[in-house]
Amino acid sequence: MSILLLLVMVLLGVAGSFLAGMFGIGGAIINYPLLLFVPPALGLAGFTTLEVSAISMFQVFFSALSGVFAVQLTRRKKPESPGVHRKLVIYMGTSILAGSLLGGLASGFVAGNLINLTYGILAILAMALMLVPPRGNAPEIGENADFPAYVAMVLAFLVGIASGIVGAGGAFLLIPIMLTVLNIPVRTAIASSLAIVLLSAVGGVAGKLAAGGIPVLPTVFSVIGCLIGAPLGSRVAAKMDTGVLRYGLVAIIAVTAVKVWSSVLF
Repeated sequence: MSILLLLVMVLLGVAGSFLAGMFGIGGAIINYPLLLFVPPALGLAGFTTLEVSAISMFQVFFSALSGVFAVQLTRRKKPESPGVHRKLVIYMGTSILAGSLLGGLASGFVAGNLINLTYGILAILAMALMLVPPRGNAPEIGENADFPAYVAMVLAFLVGIASGIVGAGGAFLLIPIMLTVLNIPVRTAIASSLAIVLLSAVGGVAGKLAAGGIPVLPTVFSVIGCLIGAPLGSRVAAKMDTGVLRYGLVAIIAVTAVKVWSSVLF
């Protein structure tokens, strides 16, 4: 294992988790293609899709964990800032935890090309949902906004299965679902998604540990980068316009979807 590769893993962890913290996602939508394509592009040893999904799952866990702490810290300093929708986290969090555990276990039996294909399909779904204009609750009722609980639970469970397979927390799908289907305001959705993703990542990590195939050193160094980048991204997000956050996420999903689909097709 070269020192240069480990340094690259740290930098990729910082870059991916910074964007993840900014847009309220666990980071797999960004980290997965970075891990899959950047090391070979630099002439370094590449990772298999199974190894990438395992590393990505650990990145998601620690990015979400540090992101949640950053949101709570901002909340203490500025009580008026949007917080977590607790009821939403409970319903969607428990469902996605069960789904991601199942998906993580299943990933050990899934072919690499199928993992890439699953990722590509999820990216297109996320992008399509993000382009649907939100109906929008008033910001001041964001943390108490009503939503159809059973719909939220079923969708979260399905997202958990798919995201557990590719090593994702699922926030790149959860946020569009919260905005367009459940009608949750943008900033509340971002804050809540980090907590939900954290629960999802618990199941995903457990599944990956059971399935095996985890490259230990690259995972450790990428997690170090995540712990640096995610809180910085959360602080930047607190100062950004919600429209910028929304369409910035669409742009990131679009670029990564094109890259992954090109690898699947060609």
